[in-house]
Amino acid sequence: MIFPDEYKYVGVTKVLPESTEEPVYFLTEYLIEEREKPEKGSSEKGSSEYTVYRVKKSGDGFLRKVEALETIASGEEVVKYDRELNIKDRALLIETALKLCTGRVNTVIFTGVDRHVTIVHEPDPSAILEIEILDVAPPEPAWLSQVVRRLEASGIFGDLQVRFTENIVDLRRFEGEKSVFPCSSSGLEGKCLDSDILTEDGHLLVGCEISKTLFEMRFPELEYSFINICPFKSEIVVPSKSFITRCCRSEKSGLVNISGFEGAVVHWGASEYQVSEAVRNLVTRIRNKNSSAQDR
Repeated sequence: MIFPDEYKYVGVTKVLPESTEEPVYFLTEYLIEEREKPEKGSSEKGSSEYTVYRVKKSGDGFLRKVEALETIASGEEVVKYDRELNIKDRALLIETALKLCTGRVNTVIFTGVDRHVTIVHEPDPSAILEIEILDVAPPEPAWLSQVVRRLEASGIFGDLQVRFTENIVDLRRFEGEKSVFPCSSSGLEGKCLDSDILTEDGHLLVGCEISKTLFEMRFPELEYSFINICPFKSEIVVPSKSFITRCCRSEKSGLVNISGFEGAVVHWGASEYQVSEAVRNLVTRIRNKNSSAQDR
């Protein structure tokens, strides 16, 4: 796949340099040539057709000498997407290009809302990093999922080339008269540690290690069973890929590895900024590890 890191590396021209003596802007690594294509049987102008080149330059300064133009794609191999997109959303552009690259088409030109352009040549979906949102519900949607999706919609992760999937454990399956949950704000049907008094054995506590400690401090004489929902120890809240999750113990926040998967943990009440920072740190860690593995 060819997908420039920034659109500043892509230039557009309607007239190619007539010789390698003509200069181009020093940042130009790729050049799109746009030509008017006459309608068949007519001398009038028709639609445009494109050729995409890789530019080899030499020299110093803002304008540099073109040493060579290498054709990447041309003619029927190139299409221009007919709508403006957020061209900072790299995952969106790869996924959109994949849909358009059928038949002979292998290159898509995209225009941003600011009228700048970029290209995706031979889009590769494996270049998109999937991150799992690992959380529990209710509330519904799950809190962490709400935060990540709001941030994603804002475009803050656009340059990271990531996509999110949900792995949400629905705690309503444990509802019942004998069930005990940590907090009444969840709305789960059963009893709650923050509002109910328990006098009988045989309850099912659904919570984390702190919930377990509180239960035993409040009701030391009662026998009970326990389902742990802490992602560090749970048998039901388990990642299936790289993930972001949350924990009620702030000291456990940060980058972790659970069940062999790289992940980021934020505190139960983390801010949007903290969630965004955790995702960025996680992506950096994964990409650095992948890069180191490829260099071996």
